[in-house]
Formats: sequence, structure tokens, C-alpha cells
Amino acid sequence: MEFKVENNSNHITIRCNSDKLDALVAPELKSLFVHHSNNGANAFVIDLNKVKYCDSSGLSALLVGNRILKEKEGKLVMFGINPFVQKIIDISQLDTVFNIFENEKSALNNLK
Repeated sequence: MEFKVENNSNHITIRCNSDKLDALVAPELKSLFVHHSNNGANAFVIDLNKVKYCDSSGLSALLVGNRILKEKEGKLVMFGINPFVQKIIDISQLDTVFNIFENEKSALNNLK
């Protein structure tokens, strides 16, 4: 399993344990979004501290989670974005779509 899931009182934290968010691990992340949102979760905090590489499949998985939560009037926030991954997000113009924060504390504060 490439992700550690933490159930908190008002949100789900998903920590990526892989250094790559690519076609091999993206389906697992999409599955986690679907599973937990179907079970009532409407807030996700995504920890990407360990991710050094992200491809279109990884971005797609994050977009799926973001879309699912928007439909439920929930929120997806992420933090710990490596400069290379941030560059991919910026080039893809997804920096205006995603809620990205520098650290976990600021991400959590944005859920309130």
C-alpha cells in the first residue's frame, strides 16, 4: 500500500508513502477518494512530503479527489509539495484549482 490513511474527527488525512505519484500508484489514490467519500468523508488532507515526481496520472488522481469533494461541497487540501511537483502543477495551470499549503498546520486551518 502506497498510502497511509488517518481517520480524524472532521477529515481524512492521506499520506503518500511513495516518492512517485504516477500511473502505478494513482489508481490506489483514486480508489481511496471514492471509498472514503462514499462512506461520508467530505474533507481530505493530502500529505505529499515524500513525493518527488508526479505525472499526468498523479495529477488526474488529485483532480478526481478534488471533483468528488466539490460535488459534495467538501474540501481537498494538500501540503508538502516538492518544487518539481509544484512546477508540474503550475505548468498544467492547476495551481488555481488545487488548495495547496506549505505545511500541515496551515492546510488544517483552511478546513475550518
